Amino acid sequence: MKAGKLLALLGAVALSLSFGVQPAQAAGDPIKIGVYLPLTGQNAFGGQLELEGVQLAQKEMPEVLGRPVELVVVDNKSDKVEAANAVKRLIERDKCVALIGTYGSSLAMAGAEVAEKAKVPGVGTSCTNPLVTQGKKYYFRACFIDPYQGAAAATYAFEKLGFKKAAVLMDMTNDYAVGLSSFFTRSFKKLGGEVVATLKYSSGDQDFTAQLTELIAKKPDIVFMPSYFAEGAIIMKQARELGAAFRLMGADAMDNPDTVKLAGKAAEGFLHTTFPYDPTMANMSAEAKRFTDAWNAAYKKETNVNGALGYNTYFLIVDAIKRANSDAPAAITKALAETKDLPTALGKLSINATHDAEMPVGIIEYKDGKRVYVGEVTPK
Repeated sequence: MKAGKLLALLGAVALSLSFGVQPAQAAGDPIKIGVYLPLTGQNAFGGQLELEGVQLAQKEMPEVLGRPVELVVVDNKSDKVEAANAVKRLIERDKCVALIGTYGSSLAMAGAEVAEKAKVPGVGTSCTNPLVTQGKKYYFRACFIDPYQGAAAATYAFEKLGFKKAAVLMDMTNDYAVGLSSFFTRSFKKLGGEVVATLKYSSGDQDFTAQLTELIAKKPDIVFMPSYFAEGAIIMKQARELGAAFRLMGADAMDNPDTVKLAGKAAEGFLHTTFPYDPTMANMSAEAKRFTDAWNAAYKKETNVNGALGYNTYFLIVDAIKRANSDAPAAITKALAETKDLPTALGKLSINATHDAEMPVGIIEYKDGKRVYVGEVTPK
């Protein structure tokens, strides 16, 4: 190569690096997609299901643009600092061109900040807090957001169940719980309902007797508790032991096959919002059936919507790479933002102007020891 051409090429590479632009991988090399999920710690169950969904999707579509897709998986350990470090490693050391993750809004917020600075696109799996994508150019999500979910829960409680008095029991240390509680309260009041109490606890608490005793005294029709499934099961059991007459309602973090196993008979009548997929739902779409059949064949165990979200997120990114006809992060980002009516296991998915997925909200009710998908609700 002539000296002039060599200098020009080196100058172009230096200019690219100076602006933090990650060069596209060479043709024929694997296209690397980073996956950072909580595989240990508080959120491990959901994170593991989502990873298995991602891996199932990769098995179905192992190549794009004629090149193999390589998943680089890092455990974020259900910790914000670990989540940020995981994204940094996936981008700087592993040279991933796109990211999948993560379960847990607090974890996704930490990871998204790193991805945004590096200008590498990421797609959250089940992180529903609005702050995950707020103001972001490079971060997206494959799920709806908490204002929508909280409003759906309030709409179902007020209009479908006819409840006029509600209360809230929330984990004050968790961004997910605080946000959902606020959105439920706002929507329930707007509909004409009364919120008679908002009580708090901290992650890891095991005794909720004081809060539940106060709630019983307030006599709400329903108590909204956007907790994770392990704590939620404890709350259900203690509420029934104290003789609580109110209904309990949670959100998507309660969507776990072990919820009813841990809560036992105390789960009877419990409700929670979820994404519009369940392995027991009637009238499945072709995409939902394909996912369900593939999951059952691969894992021989029950899934929930987290498996479907992981599965969807992989296809969302691969679809963007295919439409962009490039593995360059900037091109993938542009294609993700333009996603419209992509057929998925959770229905047709579009990415809106705030980089959030648009889809309905499902409702689960526990009846006779089983979780039953009772339908969908459109929030008001």
